[in-house]
Amino acid sequence: NQTAVQSQETIFLSIVIPAYNETGRIATTLQKIMDYARGQKWLTEIIVVDDGSQDGTADLARSQLAGWTWSKVISLKKNRGKGAAVKEGALEARGELILLTDADLSTPIEELEKFWPLVARHYDLVIGSRALPASEIRKRQSCLRETMGKSFNRLVRWLVLPDFKDTQCGFKLFKKEAAREIFARIKTSGFAFDVEVLLLARQLGYKVAEVPIIWINSPDSRVKLLSSSVKMLFELLHLRLRKNRKKLTP
Repeated sequence: NQTAVQSQETIFLSIVIPAYNETGRIATTLQKIMDYARGQKWLTEIIVVDDGSQDGTADLARSQLAGWTWSKVISLKKNRGKGAAVKEGALEARGELILLTDADLSTPIEELEKFWPLVARHYDLVIGSRALPASEIRKRQSCLRETMGKSFNRLVRWLVLPDFKDTQCGFKLFKKEAAREIFARIKTSGFAFDVEVLLLARQLGYKVAEVPIIWINSPDSRVKLLSSSVKMLFELLHLRLRKNRKKLTP
């Protein structure tokens, strides 16, 4: 732990936040992240990727980030999906470490503290997990959403990745090299992109750790029960086919 603390003094961290129609919470989220970052030793870059919002999310994010030296708001012309938005942000990030987090901060930004010891142990990718014994779910999803999420997770483990308890938590930390190599290859534009990220990480030989986190459900989810679930299923099946054909890399 001491090694991890010492290394933080020279860290340049990029935080990438995909956002779609988030005027109701993006300002609060950015304020929490800035307040946290101001109290740390490392330099923090904040990148918001507006995924074709129609409610002024990008303008509000720019206003909130005014005065934060290392910040950027990327505006996509049309809604392309969370995977596409995250890819744009990750490839633009300048930090030696890149944190992905959701616009609702379902995982509090302070949970990053749990990741430093794994970085010090030379893990290339550290992912938050809601499904480990030590995970703390402070506010649960509806019974239907939780059941569908668990069912999707079982499919992921059966079809593609048997060794991860939770691929879909939006809180993930990458070393820059791993992020560049993985996101240069990502083709999944929707919510199932997390599965492709981890599949590519395995294929490319990166060291991955899964860490229990605190998670607080936000009722205003961007995952639509029917349409998003059907798309995620098709994306998952496509990944299974690509895995079998060994076509995940160019």
